[in-house]
Amino acid sequence: MGALYGDGFTALKGAFSRDWVQCLREDIDTLFAEAQRQPGGALPRGPSRFYVEIHPERLRGFADIITHPWVVAVCEAILGPDYRIVEAGFDVPGPGALHQPWHRDFASPEATLVGRRLNSLAFNITTVDVTEDMGPFEIAPGTQWDDLAGGHHMFPAQDLWPRYEARAQRKLAQMGDISARSALTIHRGTANRSDKSRPVFVLGVDAPDGTNADKHDLQVTRGYWDSLPEDVRRHLACRVVDRLEPIVQGHAIAGLLQGVGEPTMGGPG
Repeated sequence: MGALYGDGFTALKGAFSRDWVQCLREDIDTLFAEAQRQPGGALPRGPSRFYVEIHPERLRGFADIITHPWVVAVCEAILGPDYRIVEAGFDVPGPGALHQPWHRDFASPEATLVGRRLNSLAFNITTVDVTEDMGPFEIAPGTQWDDLAGGHHMFPAQDLWPRYEARAQRKLAQMGDISARSALTIHRGTANRSDKSRPVFVLGVDAPDGTNADKHDLQVTRGYWDSLPEDVRRHLACRVVDRLEPIVQGHAIAGLLQGVGEPTMGGPG
């Protein structure tokens, strides 16, 4: 709680084995290829940068993620015992991706701005060993509480960017690591100057009063639903369907489509 209410970010190194992460990467590569063939299947998040929402059961390790003791403990500590898993997807910053403008992923709810309470979390699992040239994720610690009133609700004005650049921590996650953050903490993906993609899995979780499920279409088949223990099912905010339906990607972020020039280097992360 201290890390997420303070910096807005925490992580567990070596949560999964490298072999497990390799399977995750194989599944993401398959799903990304499928999404690129489907109209609207991969949302652009800037040049050479995409987001794909997925069906959880298409990942062999999905149940391993949502039942991991650290994930469960973080969710319960921050969001309470009745937390809800509302999003499963991945980001792919490819070679040539520009750095993003500083932003948060959605507008701050009243629970945070007024009540000073976090009611959502984003978990990330890298599928590669991130190096400086691969467009590492940068975060400006403590900015989940920033009130952007008077400007865009997600994108701070450029005259505020020096504040975030001064605070920036660059995260060089390695295969097997998992992180948790408030998606309200101001952050950006940096330019990928390598010849490799940097796919990262995304799990979105809400407190009972969170509203992020409205942006997503989590769905599982009846067979997969029945295979999960009851104490896992009660945390899934999903539709149970006879057959998986194509996901209409709904969480477009217009402010990320263009990207900006080369980033300044952030501080150590």
